[in-house]
Amino acid sequence: MIGLAFLLTGQSFAQKKILFDNTKAESCGNGDWVVDADLHDLYFSNSGGITNTGSQSDAQRYPTPAQSTITSLTPENYWTGAISAWGIECVKSGLAVESLPYNVAMIYGTGGAQDLSNYKVFVIDEPNIQFTAAQKTAIVNFVYNGGGLFIISDHTNSDRNFDGWDSPAIWNDLFTTNSVHNNPFGISFDLDDFSGSYGIPNVSGDSCLNGPYGTASQVKWSGGTSMTLSTSANPTVKADVYKTGGSGSTGVLFAHGYYGKGRFAAMGDSSPTDDATGDPGDQLYNGWTTDANGNHKKLIMNATMWLAGQETVSGIDDPFADAGLQLYPNPADNIVKVQAPELCTLQIFDMSGRACIEAQIDAADGKSIDISILSAGVYIYTISGADGFHSGRFVKK
Repeated sequence: MIGLAFLLTGQSFAQKKILFDNTKAESCGNGDWVVDADLHDLYFSNSGGITNTGSQSDAQRYPTPAQSTITSLTPENYWTGAISAWGIECVKSGLAVESLPYNVAMIYGTGGAQDLSNYKVFVIDEPNIQFTAAQKTAIVNFVYNGGGLFIISDHTNSDRNFDGWDSPAIWNDLFTTNSVHNNPFGISFDLDDFSGSYGIPNVSGDSCLNGPYGTASQVKWSGGTSMTLSTSANPTVKADVYKTGGSGSTGVLFAHGYYGKGRFAAMGDSSPTDDATGDPGDQLYNGWTTDANGNHKKLIMNATMWLAGQETVSGIDDPFADAGLQLYPNPADNIVKVQAPELCTLQIFDMSGRACIEAQIDAADGKSIDISILSAGVYIYTISGADGFHSGRFVKK
């Protein structure tokens, strides 16, 4: 077996980065919505302040151990956080993962190492501190100019730091009082609190429900809320999952759409992101793979890759197409075509890390690769050349 320790770590070919916010008390109370924290020393006051005098997760910019050591076999508890499974899976899918620490400014277009303009996807998982006017402007402009925003709320009265603001109110405040565009995403979170399991109709062509991670068929809310959509505010907003029924603008559990050059996805419960491991002082549950029979991972990762991606001719998103790399169609039958910006080597691995196919790709003409020897399933590919490498996933039908 060829080792995959190098896999998905190169910064060449414009590797895209995903940023997980930790400035809004996401690790407050029994929430631990961080991908990794080496320290557990934060205290969240009821005035919205944050100090290093407590015991809550304090995420650093770069998760440790380093992403360069992650392979297709790396378990989610390699990092310490209740959404480490999400972060690890992003690395396996070719994204570079960072966190925005509590004491770093949330800015857009003004410069700095963690300016939002440096990232393709920004995840805010159940914020517990109200956004400032400047932060609202930064977030909306980030999406308008081509970023992908993952919006996650929780149920009403989920104020974990007791500052008078919970996540539905915080998000609704951003939607309606930002200085850029009123209700830019066409979403309003309902002030509700409910639990239950809900089926998802099989909707072809929906990249969040049907993507590289498979087809999501159900969700389980464990104290969450729903959304009301407004296509008059944003004509592109689309419901993916409903509390009841399969149409309309109310009772929506998951939605996505476009704003300006960017994309957004929204979910009404933080529980599906929880992987049950993280801050040892918190009571955590496995919503990632145990609840809904593993469908939460499919839904969240499909949406993440859609937020990061460019649509291919197949309708499945290729998150690195704008870097000059293309492997298509995806999903594929017995042939894939590969194009790259230089003379490159293609390698295809199964999910256990076993090398299955290797081929040289001519930069000028590209190449058709016979993959008929592969069984149906998800595969990892790498394209490596003189200047570096990059990678992604594709589905063999």
